[in-house]
Amino acid sequence: MSLAHILIISETSTIVGIALVSCFMYWLLKKKRKVPSTESMESEQFSPKNLIGVGSFGSVYKGILDEGGLTIAVKVLDVMRHGASKSFMAECEALRNIRHRNLLKIITSCSSVDFQGNDFKVLVYEFMPNGNLERWLHSNIEMNNTMNGLSSLNLLQRIDISIDMACALDCLHNHCEKPIIHCDLKPRKALINHDMVAHIGDFGLTRFHPRFTNTVHSSTGIK
Repeated sequence: MSLAHILIISETSTIVGIALVSCFMYWLLKKKRKVPSTESMESEQFSPKNLIGVGSFGSVYKGILDEGGLTIAVKVLDVMRHGASKSFMAECEALRNIRHRNLLKIITSCSSVDFQGNDFKVLVYEFMPNGNLERWLHSNIEMNNTMNGLSSLNLLQRIDISIDMACALDCLHNHCEKPIIHCDLKPRKALINHDMVAHIGDFGLTRFHPRFTNTVHSSTGIK
């Protein structure tokens, strides 16, 4: 080969090599920026300032999905607590095939491991901005003033909420392929959206009607 050909091949190879190395370094830096540290994820996503409730098997946080900015409620199960995993499975089983305007909508669920290798289970729900019925019935006026600009429920609103809850129970008992028994219905489980429409939530203790299951719990009939 002539000297000119050798120089052209050498220069071309050098340029291509530099371009490849540059692209690889850029990819590494971009990937590193996309993966936040464990501490930043824990502090941002599950900050105490976003805590909106604590239940028997976990805590509920307010959050926002990146896509569309949808406000959500994220229930993080305390898997170390006895019955938490069973509650997670019961809720997923109860809500996966039922839809009703007065049942709390589940957006998605996650069963995985966290950054320390521990079990990690969460349920993501539609956010209910007006809290629950217990707060409306028993909290002080100052607290309720932060919700919907109202100080208390009037008679018509109370009747409407009662009808909403009755419609949800009718759906669970009479219009599901396998009738569902909530087993833990109380004012705190009646969640209210921005239009003051009530939704039954928290299906962690639900049972299917014994007639449709292979196992019989001694207390299911009473519940």
